[in-house]
Amino acid sequence: MKQGEEKTEFVKEPEKEKRGYIFQKDKKTKLGTAIVIGFLVLMILGVVLSGIAFE
Repeated sequence: MKQGEEKTEFVKEPEKEKRGYIFQKDKKTKLGTAIVIGFLVLMILGVVLSGIAFE
């Protein structure tokens, strides 16, 4: 059985009505992105500050 080809785009614009996107430009995606970026910044700061404190 051969699987059909899918054209997956990266970001869905709100006015487009088709499927096959990794991210959508909506409130949930923006909130999730902000949380992940904030968490990564805190992790990097923690590593840097612990490196400075334990020298």
